[in-house]
Amino acid sequence: MMERMREGASSIWVKIILGLIILSFVFAGVGSYLAGGSEQAAAKIDDREISQREFEQAYQNERNRMQSQLGEYFTTLMGDPAYVQQFRRSVLDRMVNDVLVEQRAKELGLRISDEQIRSSIVSMPEFQRDGKFDNEVYNTLLRRSGFTPEMFAESMRTDMLRQQLLTAIQGSDFALGNELAALTKLEKQQRVIRSLTLDVAEFQKNADVSEEAIQAFYDQNPQMFTRPDQVKVAYIELSGEGLKTTLEISEDDAKAFYEENQAKFGTAEQRLASHILIQGDSSEAKAKADTLLAELNGGADFAQLAESSSDDTFSAKEGGKLDWFERGVMDPAFEDAAFALNKGETSAVVKTSFGYHIIKLDDIKASKVKPFADVRDDIVAELREQRAAEEFYDLQTQLAETAFEMPDSLDDAAAAVNAEVQTTDFFAQNDAPGVLANPAVMQAVFSPEVREDGLNSDVIEIGPEHVVVVRVEDSRDEMVLPFDEVSDSVKQQLAAQQGEQAAQAKADEIIAALRDGNTGILEAESLSFSDAQTISRSGADRMVAQVAYGLAKPVDSKAVYGMTRDMSGNVLIIALDEVIEADVDQVASDSQLATQVEQMNAQQDVMATLEVLRNTAEVSYPTLDAPAN
Repeated sequence: MMERMREGASSIWVKIILGLIILSFVFAGVGSYLAGGSEQAAAKIDDREISQREFEQAYQNERNRMQSQLGEYFTTLMGDPAYVQQFRRSVLDRMVNDVLVEQRAKELGLRISDEQIRSSIVSMPEFQRDGKFDNEVYNTLLRRSGFTPEMFAESMRTDMLRQQLLTAIQGSDFALGNELAALTKLEKQQRVIRSLTLDVAEFQKNADVSEEAIQAFYDQNPQMFTRPDQVKVAYIELSGEGLKTTLEISEDDAKAFYEENQAKFGTAEQRLASHILIQGDSSEAKAKADTLLAELNGGADFAQLAESSSDDTFSAKEGGKLDWFERGVMDPAFEDAAFALNKGETSAVVKTSFGYHIIKLDDIKASKVKPFADVRDDIVAELREQRAAEEFYDLQTQLAETAFEMPDSLDDAAAAVNAEVQTTDFFAQNDAPGVLANPAVMQAVFSPEVREDGLNSDVIEIGPEHVVVVRVEDSRDEMVLPFDEVSDSVKQQLAAQQGEQAAQAKADEIIAALRDGNTGILEAESLSFSDAQTISRSGADRMVAQVAYGLAKPVDSKAVYGMTRDMSGNVLIIALDEVIEADVDQVASDSQLATQVEQMNAQQDVMATLEVLRNTAEVSYPTLDAPAN
C-alpha cells in the first residue's frame, strides 16, 4: 500500500496539482497583504481622502459626546437603524465640509502663525491650573491623548484656519437701518379678525355609514386592525439609590476611616522646580544636556541658560520655572529626581519620555492634613456611598442566584432581596411601560428563553446600581382582530372622516360665497362670525395667527377669508377685516434685532458657501455609494 502511494505521489499529474495548490496559497497570501495595505476611503474630496479609520474615530467621538448629553434617550435613538445611518452620514458630511473649508482657506492664502497657535493653547482652560497655563498639565494631557506637541499644534492650525475663513464670511454680514425698521414694523403689525367655527361633531352626527362600507374598509385595511405581538410581564426592580438614605454611619467608623486615609484629607508635599529640556533620544541630545550641566557646574546662571537653550519654549521664557507640583503629576523619572533634591540643589541629567532634563529645586511645601471636623461630612457621605454599593451588589448577586435557581417564578427571588414582584398588562415591544422600555430589557423579554420557555431572565443592568429581572407571565401572537370586535370603532372612524369632509366642503362653499359678496349664506346656514378681535403675530392661538398673517391685506374695506383648524380639529373660517400698521422709530444697528438678523444672514452665507464648494468639488462616499450585496 505504501509503495503504491509513493508511486502516485511521484506522478507528473500529482505534482502539477500540488503546484497549482501551492501557487493558489502564495497568491492568496500576497493578495491579502496587498489588500491590507490600502484602506477603504469613507469619503473622497477631489484628491483628498477621509479614511475609514478617521471617520470611525470622529463618529465614536461624536457618539460619546451625544451620549454624555442625552443619556438613555440617545441610547434609545441609536436602537433605530435608520437613525444610526442618518447620524453616521451627518458626521461624515461635517468632516467633508471641514475639508472643503480648509481647502478654500488655503486657496485664498489664509495662514495661521505660530504665535497665534501658542496664544490659543496658553488660553485653553483644559491646560490651566489656578487660572494660569500649566506646562506639565499640557504635556500630560497630550500624552494621554496620544498627541505630540507638534501633532496637536498642527491640529490647532487646521482648526483655526477653517475658523478664520468662516469668521471672515460671518463677519461680513450687516443689517441696514431701513431693513431693521421694516422687520420691526412687520413684527409689531396687528390684524383685526373675526372667526366662524364649523363643529365637526355636528357634521359627524349626520354621517351615513353603511355596513357594506364598514366591512369594505375593514377588508381593505387589515394593518389598521392588527394587534401586535404582546406580552404580560412580571419583574423585580432593584436600585441602589434608596439604600444610601437608610444606612447609618457611626462616629467611630468615620474617625477610623479618617485615621486610615489621612493622605486623602490633606495637601500632598509639593515642589517648585525649574528645568532645562533637551528633546530627543539621541546621543547628540544627551551630549548637549551634559554640556549644559557642565556649564551650570561651572557657575552659569540656570535661568539664563534655560531661556537660551531649553526646548521647552513655554517655561524657557520664565527661566525654566514650572508651577508647583506633587507626586503623580510629572513623568516618574522627573518626579523621582525632583523629590530627591534639597532646596537649591541641581540634579544630574535626567532622561524621560520627553527627552533629557536638568532640574533645579526652587522651593518645598510640606504636606498638611485637614482636621477631622472639617472633613467629617465628606467621610460620612463617602462611607455611605461605599456601603450602599456593597449592599446593592450583595443583593444583586443574591437576586441573580435565586432567579436562576428558581427559574419558574420570581416570588423566591423577591423574598431573597426583600423586594416586590411588579406586574403589567399586555403590551407590545414598542410601548413597554417604565423601566421595561429599556432596549436591553426588551431584548431579554422577547428572547426565546424568556418569552417562549417561560424562564426568568438574567439580571439586566439598566443603569448604575439599577437592575431588573423579568419573566413573561403570558403572551399572545400578532393577529388581525375579528371584525365584530372592531366594527364599532371602524364605524366611528368612517363617520369622523365623513364629518370632516362635510365640514371642509361646507367651509369651502361658505368662503366662496363670501368672496363673491354673498353674505346671505350665513343666514341660510344659521351661522355667524364672532365679534372682531385684534391679534398680534405671536398671538395665543398660533394656528389662527399663522393663517391671518398669511392673508393679503383687505382692499376697500372688503374682508379677506382663510381657513384653518382649531385645537379640537374643528374647521375655522377666518375673516381678516383690517391690518393695523405700527409706528416704528429707527432701529439701532447695534440692537438685539440687528444682531439676530446678522447671525441669520451669516448662517445663510455659510450654508451657501458650503453648497458652492460641494458643487465645484468632486465629492463621493465610496462606502455609502457602494451597491448593497
